Amino acid sequence: MIPGPQYFPEDMVTDQPERVICAELIREKALLLLREEVPHGVGVGVDKMERREDRDLMDIYATIYCERESHKGIIIGKGGSMLKKIGQESRKDIEWMLGCPVNLQLWIKIKEDWRNRQGMLHELGYE
Repeated sequence: MIPGPQYFPEDMVTDQPERVICAELIREKALLLLREEVPHGVGVGVDKMERREDRDLMDIYATIYCERESHKGIIIGKGGSMLKKIGQESRKDIEWMLGCPVNLQLWIKIKEDWRNRQGMLHELGYE
């Protein structure tokens, strides 16, 4: 096959914004760690991302959305253990991607039937 023209710079690996990639990394870790307990009923939105001016640190505030109260309990885990594990694993990948330390803060909110709401899907970047 003959290579086509290069449309993007060689160092550009995706056209997605960092906040979308961060949300997907968090969602990936949640799905891997939760296995089949909360099947794909998990969405993630990054609410705020900002680099601190006084030092090389990125603050990321993200919300994990689920559809039921019972799912929220599973995601949190006993004594917050599952949420902590999701945060730790996500932070490692995000730090590698951004190349700087990350302060990752996660919250969980229940949004019933979020997967069937066009506005929510758009807000979370699932179009």
